[in-house]
Order: sequence, then C-alpha cells, then structure tokens
Amino acid sequence: MKTTLTLRLVGLLLGFGLALPQAHAQTPATPTAATAATQRQLQALRTGEAIKLDGVLDEPVWQQAQVASDFIQNRPKPGPHERHKTEVRVLYDDAALYVGAIMHDVSLDSIPKELTARDNSGNSDFFGIFLDTYHDKLNGYGFIVTTGGVQMDARYSPAGGEDFNWNAVWDSRTSLQGTDWVAEMRIPYSAIRFGTADVQEWGLQFMRQRRRENQGFFWNDVKPEVNGFVNQWGLLTGLQGLKPPLRLSLTPYVSGYVNHNPLSPDGARRTTTSFNGGADVKWGINESFTLDATLVPDFGQVQSDNQVLNLSPFEVQFAENRQFFTEGTELFSKGNLFYTRRVGAQPIGYGSVSAGRGEKILRNPAETRLLNATKISGRTNKGLGVGLFNALSNDVYATVRNEESGEERRVLTQPFSNYSIAVLDQSLKNNSYVSLINTNVTRWGRTYDANVTGGLFRFNDKKNAYALDGSVVYSRRRGTVFGSDTTRIDDPNGFKYTVGLGKISGKITWGLNHRIESDHYNPNDLGILFGNNNITQSFDAGYHLYKPFWKVNNLHVFGQVTHSLLYRPTRYQSVDYYLGANTTFTKSFLQLGFDFNVDPANNDFYEPRQYPLGQYWVRVPGSTSLVFFINMDPRKKFQLNWNVGSRQYAEDERLDRPRRTRYSFGAYPRYRVNDHLTFRYNIDWSYDGNQIGYVNGGLKRDEPLDHDFMGQVILGRRNVATVSNVAQVIYTFTNRMSFTFRARHYTSCVRYQDFARLKPGGEEELVNYQRNRDNTFNAFNIDAVYSWWFAPGSQVSVVWKNAGSTSLLANQATPLYFDNLSNTINTPHSNSVSVKLIYYLDYLALRKKR
Repeated sequence: MKTTLTLRLVGLLLGFGLALPQAHAQTPATPTAATAATQRQLQALRTGEAIKLDGVLDEPVWQQAQVASDFIQNRPKPGPHERHKTEVRVLYDDAALYVGAIMHDVSLDSIPKELTARDNSGNSDFFGIFLDTYHDKLNGYGFIVTTGGVQMDARYSPAGGEDFNWNAVWDSRTSLQGTDWVAEMRIPYSAIRFGTADVQEWGLQFMRQRRRENQGFFWNDVKPEVNGFVNQWGLLTGLQGLKPPLRLSLTPYVSGYVNHNPLSPDGARRTTTSFNGGADVKWGINESFTLDATLVPDFGQVQSDNQVLNLSPFEVQFAENRQFFTEGTELFSKGNLFYTRRVGAQPIGYGSVSAGRGEKILRNPAETRLLNATKISGRTNKGLGVGLFNALSNDVYATVRNEESGEERRVLTQPFSNYSIAVLDQSLKNNSYVSLINTNVTRWGRTYDANVTGGLFRFNDKKNAYALDGSVVYSRRRGTVFGSDTTRIDDPNGFKYTVGLGKISGKITWGLNHRIESDHYNPNDLGILFGNNNITQSFDAGYHLYKPFWKVNNLHVFGQVTHSLLYRPTRYQSVDYYLGANTTFTKSFLQLGFDFNVDPANNDFYEPRQYPLGQYWVRVPGSTSLVFFINMDPRKKFQLNWNVGSRQYAEDERLDRPRRTRYSFGAYPRYRVNDHLTFRYNIDWSYDGNQIGYVNGGLKRDEPLDHDFMGQVILGRRNVATVSNVAQVIYTFTNRMSFTFRARHYTSCVRYQDFARLKPGGEEELVNYQRNRDNTFNAFNIDAVYSWWFAPGSQVSVVWKNAGSTSLLANQATPLYFDNLSNTINTPHSNSVSVKLIYYLDYLALRKKR
C-alpha cells in the first residue's frame, strides 16, 4: 500500500527528527496514539524596520514578536519536551518572511558544525522552517540551515515525498553566541507561492536537530505512528496584506569545453573545443503558477552514469542528475508515468546504424540534444494542482564515411520530437486526492507516436487511519517501426489498473493490493516499465514500536506475501514470502536489520527473450535469501556501514547440474578528518554461481559456431562475479565553495560452464555448443568538481571528467580483478575539462537598484 512517508522515514534512516511546539509555552492535551497532535499557532509580526541579515537578532522588532518554543522530541524518543530551549520568531514585510531562531545549548563544544555541500546536513546541528502556504495539509516547503550556514531546501507532496532536488533562492546567516547558536533567514515571497486573500493562515512547522545527542525536535508534535508529515504542522497567523510579487528571473549561462577522445575514428579530430550559451527562465504567471524554461540547455557537467554489465532482459534505469529534470517535478511524478531520462535519451535508431562494404561509422551520437524544455506548474487556493511539461529535440544524424572516396552520408537516427506531459491533481479533505495524467511523444517522419493517460485516487478516512487508493492507465501507440513504411508496431493499445486498501497509521499497519498490466501495456516512450503482462496481488503488514524499550530506540517489523501470474496466457509466475526488521540501539545508535525471503519455484517468462510471452520460460528452483546490515553511529569521525547476503537455491532435479548460489557483500567506510575534509569509500561485491540465463549477445548468423543453433533459445550456466569500487574525497572550503573528487571502477566477469537448449514448456536439454561466450566488462570514471556559489543563485563550476570502458570477449575475458583494473587504467580514456558560469538575475532586485 503506498503511503506518504516524507520525513517520518527520513527521520528514522537519516537522522532527521520532527516535532512541533506552540507560539506560547503551552502544552496541548495528549491525543490518542494514532491521532495527530493539537495544532499550535504562532502569530507573525509585520515590520517596517529594515532587517540586516547577519545572524544577530539585535533589531528591536525581534523582541516584539511572539515566541515559539517548547519543542517536542520526535527522535530518538518521541514525546519528551526539550531541555535546551529553542526560541523562534517570525517577521514579515511586503517582500519577504524573516525567521530568527536562538538554539540554547550547554557549550560550544556541544554544537557540531561540519561544512558540506548544499542540501547535506553532515555532522551538524540544524534549524528549519516548513510552510504550507495554501494550508491543504498535503504540500509544503522546507528551508533549513546548519550551524555552518549550509542551506537545505525541499518540497513536500504526496507524489514526491521529501524532494531535496528543489532549490530556491533565499538567504540565511548563522552565528555562535556564547553557549547558543543563532539562525537568521530571509525567505523572499518570490521563492514560494501563496494566494491573494488579504488575511492568510499558513501551515507552519519548525524543526531543530541536536546532532550530539542525535535528537530531533519539532514545534508542533509530529507523531511517527501517524501517517503523513504536512498534516501534522501548526498554524502561522497574522499574515495580512500580502501581495504575491512578480516572480521573474533569468539565469543565463556560458560554458566552454575541451574534449579529448583518443578513440575517435581516423580523419576525425581527437581534441575538440566547444562554447555554449543559454539561459533558464522563471516567470510567475500569477500567484499560483510558475513557468520554468531552459533554453539551449547544457548538461555536460552532470555526474557520469554508473555503467554496468546488463545480463537481464530489461533496460538499466539510470539516476537523473540534470537539475532541470529533478527540481520541482513532484506533480509530474504522479503515477510513475514519467521517466525523465527519456527526454534527451539515446536516439531510437542508434542501434540500427550500419556501414556498408568499404564504409566506416564516423559519428553516431548516443544522446539527443534538446532545443528547449518548459514546465508550468502550481496549485490554486482551491487545492487544484496543474502541471504542464514540454520539450523539443532536433533531428539527430549518424555519419558514415566511404573509406575509399572519402564521401560521407548522414543517417537519421532520431527525428524531430516533442515530449509533453499534462497533470491535474485535486487535493481533497483528509489527506486525499484525485489526479489525471497524460504523457505524449510525437515524432516527425517514418515512425510512431505514443500517448499514455492515467487516473489516480487516494481516499483517507477522517482519522487518517485507513486509505483506499488505485489507478487506471491506458497506453496508445500509433505508426510504424522507425525507418519503416510497412511494419506496424505490435502493441498499439494496452492498460493497467491497481487498487489497494490498507491501514496507514498506528503501531500495526497493513495493505492489500491488486494490479494488472496487460500484455500490450507500454508506457516506455516517456515512462519506464520493466515488464508488462502481469497479474499481481500482495498483502503486507508492519508492526512498529517508536518509543525506546530494553536497549533499543525503536523496532520495525514488516512482512509481505506476493503472488504473480502471467496475464496472457494466464499462467503461474511466482510466490514470494518476505520478512524484514530493523532497530537502533539507544546508547551506541548502532542500527541493524535484516531482510529474509522464501521463494518457491517460479517461472521466468522474460529471460528467454521470446515474444509473445507464454510459450517459453526458465524454471527457477525455490530459494531462500538473507541479507543482514549494520550501520554505525554517523556522529563518529569514522563510520562503517556494511551488509552481507546469501541466497541458496534448491536442486534442479531435471538436469545433473550444481545448485545455484548467490553471495553479496558491501562495505561503506567514511572518515571525517575535520569539519572541511571527508573521505568516503564504497565497495560492493557479488558472486552468482551456476546462474542460468540467456547467453549475452544472443546468436549471430555470421558466427560459424552459431549456425546449427539459429532459431533456438540457448541458455548458459555461468558464474558471474561483480565488483564496484567508488572512492570520494570532499573538501568544503566554505558553505558556498567546495571540491569533490569521485572515482569509480566497475568490473563484471561472466564465465560459462555449459549450455542447454530451452524447449517450449520450460524443459531444458544440454547441448554441445562450442562458442566461447565468456565476457568481462570494465568501466572507469572520474568526476572532479569545483563549485563556488559566489552569490545567491549564481555559480562558477569547473569540472574534469575522465571515462573509459572495455568489453573483453571469449579468450580475452579474465576473472582476475587486478588484471581488469590494470587493463581499464591502461586503456585510452576520453577526457573533458569544462568551465561554466551561471548568473542569477532577479527582476525585483534589478528594479529596486534602479
């Protein structure tokens, strides 16, 4: 059952704590366990006095404002009131909201203040204010500042949960004064959205973290057993005569690149330079809606993808690192129908480019360059959220050269394309909503267009204890296969629906879910789905103790039973039994837990790569798996998190083969030298013994050893060993300047033992297949980034990127790790050095200067 997790889980896993007291030191009556606390209120004070942002609350008007104090602990022990007092005051004028907070403590030694990059609290105390400007108890803003002055900001919504990808332009200062620390914030109205009523009331929450004791406090009590976060905030009153400002800003950029590719084809320059220019535009259409546009965007400085060897029948899903597509996308995330990496992705004809006799492929771009992308989003004072997204990409061509004549020809791999999304999301009472989403991809030329429409709903009862949710989605594709006039696509129409009922608050939670994805359902032109043609039903339950007992702070136990069928033809796929638990020890703050699975024998219809599904499947013997993890106290200079896992399979009695096994291990040490310098290292290792799978790369007609097996499904028994190493050095000069060096080496080695022919009905027969299918894939990346935020919203960044990869086949493949590392390092790498300058221009600030 999907629930709104937000900071409730972040507080458990990352150290955020939540709790909220009232404007005056008045303790509300204690409500029932699964009921939200009584709502506190704080009155903001209008000021005509200029506020100097210096971390010193010495203006007389601060002393006239009402004080919010008596914060309530959320973590590690929910309920107790704070011993070290927090005092918060809120002022406002015609341009901004001002927040002044004094955090009393024992001594300066009790206040850690590590410097980190933006949106990362590190080992530091912090203070935050949270605003629900439309008071719908579903959507909100968060503005947080650490003792070192590092800013964090986030959006909160049912679709996106807690989204730290959202960045606003606001200002803050902090200072240490005796045994206290002080935070002073200025949040301009241009950073948020609100209505036009003359008198307004906003949802309000404050939070304080005391890192030394690992304590998190909220002003309005946030009960971890109550579902939701925004619905547990207090109320900000006294706001009168606010006028939503003209929100108009321009962020132009210029960038320059020097690229060196030693593997460039003969005749192509190996060292190239390029200069780019463009801009991001934000325009507040009215008090509720904002237009965000990026013109001629440049994403060349984003972190490199973590390339892997993919042996599965499904694509690899990569993380989104482009800020325009991570910021303010909570509405577009509704229904999980938008996979942002589709926009500007690999051209649809990339793999179809071929060179004729005497020809060579000179260039074949792996990415589609965008012309522009635009978002319009917002929410009315009636709770209606509206989101519109549109992006355009130009034609993409590969270049093929005749080696004898030197003549070149261009091959179209991606036609001019338009990507669009429209979302309507109506907030309802009791943390409920209904939504309508449409995604569309239109391409010019000989190819197809795609359209997906979905409706979602969630209805909670008045006590926010039970919820009914569901969705209905319809996918439609029209046209021909790219580059063809006659071959029609084989999945023109499809559907999906889900329905779930569950208990979402209290010590005991449960959910009952049902989902069907038809055999032709395909949202992958703008979304992502790994496999359709499923009927799935599940039941999950959880037991949660949030208050300390014995030697632990909390206990969470959860389980799930999942049953899956193939939709067409209706055939058994799998049953899965899962049990997991985690807890945190009171004194050491050591967190440990486990995940335990029991999977009876199941049928994998996707691994044979035969469509339509249903005739062939790989029978997977029953198995049990256990993964155990430990996370050490993050306050320590040295922290080590690690996990170890094992999966053991039953014997497959059909063939005389060893049993399958899987082992995994991960270790993630971190050493914080001081408040500026940190070293991190991650290692992940896994070994799959006697894995049965489709031979990677399939069969080829031009391979003599494949001739006798063409048209057959050949499976291989293989051992797969994978190691990933990531080393990172982070030096933060100030709260606005940092340097990060990240190096990653990945290697995966596949060694085949024998082969079998898969017959219809899941039967396998050993065959004398002689072609060596061993494979070793290596990938190496370096991302070195210097970043300086020299003014609010303005940045200079210098980036060095180094990348290289090898795929060693047959006799060249080696299982020896250090041989692979040496091979990877000694292979020619591509290099890129770039400098980018972005400058934030605010219309209101420019007008004021004039």
